[in-house]
Amino acid sequence: MDLSVNFLGLSLKNPIIVSAGPLTGSGSMMRKAIEAGAGAVVTKTIANEIRPNVRPRLVKGREGLHNIELYSGFTLEEWENEIAYAKIHGAVVIANILGHTSSEIAYIAQKVEQFGADAVELGVSCPHGEGLEGVISEPSKLYEFTKAVVDRIKIPVMVKLSSNTVNVVKLARAAEKAGASAISGIDTVRSIAGVDIEKGRVLLPTFGGYSGDAIRPIGLAAIASIAQATSIPICGIGGITNYEHILEYMMLGASTVQVCTSIILNGYEHISTLLDGLNGWMAQHSYRNFDEIKGMALVSLKSFEEIKQEPYVSQPVGNCKSMQCNRCEKSCIWGAIKVNRENVRVDRKLCTGCGLCVSVCPQRIFELRWKD
Repeated sequence: MDLSVNFLGLSLKNPIIVSAGPLTGSGSMMRKAIEAGAGAVVTKTIANEIRPNVRPRLVKGREGLHNIELYSGFTLEEWENEIAYAKIHGAVVIANILGHTSSEIAYIAQKVEQFGADAVELGVSCPHGEGLEGVISEPSKLYEFTKAVVDRIKIPVMVKLSSNTVNVVKLARAAEKAGASAISGIDTVRSIAGVDIEKGRVLLPTFGGYSGDAIRPIGLAAIASIAQATSIPICGIGGITNYEHILEYMMLGASTVQVCTSIILNGYEHISTLLDGLNGWMAQHSYRNFDEIKGMALVSLKSFEEIKQEPYVSQPVGNCKSMQCNRCEKSCIWGAIKVNRENVRVDRKLCTGCGLCVSVCPQRIFELRWKD
């Protein structure tokens, strides 16, 4: 099975890219990711200013990871050796860069191009620290930043977008108009890790970013919206923990994906687990390459005006093996489901076909069917 992809004009052995963050903070760390099977790596954010990382800075949430980690601990000049080391060991290196003005970010882009980076990713949407609110919320500002970089370098430019904005589509169009070769998204979601209610203190001392399972629906919505509105390649990011999630992003228009949190929590070997799953699924379904599935789910995505008001009703299609569970009855706000010792019944007159019982039931015994 051919898992290779062409992205940003670069030949990748597979679509899994390790995203900018704790796993890509040095050449040796990027080497580990490549040797574990990743198709490419994105450096930790490279900036002119070194910001020391606080301790602690990572907290595992129920469905993800909170972090307040900032930029790279290396100076811009030191990244020459780190990029060179990764490339000597076979890495395709995308440099994630940050500047506070268009001229600054263009300068950094020129430097990493000279260092041998294969492409750059504009990291202008990170919610950590002070952020760059003007860039991530104003299409004109993003256009200015992107255009400045595109005009100064020859390698491809990818723009990383965020859900922490009003209209991600307008930003994607601005990046495309400015000459970006691709869009990546989403960045982490602005968050507070939580509060220790016994001590009356926050778990991490400042605002940070949330990543992992919980943000995947947000990421999928952003990628689908961008795919519908632009014609440049997309890299999907957010909550990818298994191969099915990679396929979801691709079926909504992504050509590649970036993964970080699930690798942090499961080790570098998780990359091979993802690849094995992809390989098996593609072979099982007789797909030859990812182009055959890219964007295939977009046709089923409709506006509210296009949705037909079909008369669905819920119906049990199997026997409940745990009458004590009772999740279906408890969650049916219409009072249509009743569970007794012998069976599960649905009152068809009360059921409105909302569909919640289908996903709430751990045994999956419900189905939506025609009311008539």
